[in-house]
Amino acid sequence: MYTKEVMEHFKNPKNMGDMENPDATSRVGNPACGDMMETYIKVGEKDGEKYIEDIKFKTFGCAAAIATSSVTTELAMGKTLEEAENIEEEDIARELGGLPKIKMHCSNLSANGLHEAIYRYKKEEGMDISEELKKKHTIAQKTLEKTEEVRKKHGLDED
Repeated sequence: MYTKEVMEHFKNPKNMGDMENPDATSRVGNPACGDMMETYIKVGEKDGEKYIEDIKFKTFGCAAAIATSSVTTELAMGKTLEEAENIEEEDIARELGGLPKIKMHCSNLSANGLHEAIYRYKKEEGMDISEELKKKHTIAQKTLEKTEEVRKKHGLDED
């Protein structure tokens, strides 16, 4: 059973859609269920710190995938890159009042999308990238490859 918070974010997702001229984008997936997510960020600077000025997402997935994507954008908006980098799946699930165990992978997917967008931004800008963020990037890339294989095998290509 989904919480009222999950249902609210599913029915009325925040920050969903395309973004014109994002500073960074990410694409992540989950091979177990075939969910795919794209995250777009614009980065601003205030008092010498880079922060997430705007964030949007597009998700192909279930109610939990859409809800976790929505709440992740709300958690990340206005945060410094380092603060946003520390948003984890437990934070996302907690903000939604919990998720069924079988749907926790959705909060992991939305966190991966956020982390991957931050990784790509930092890499493009020549910024320092923590070992933890590098590790998250490697996992996200391997998981995306597997997801694309599964989707292709089952005829779920987006084309």
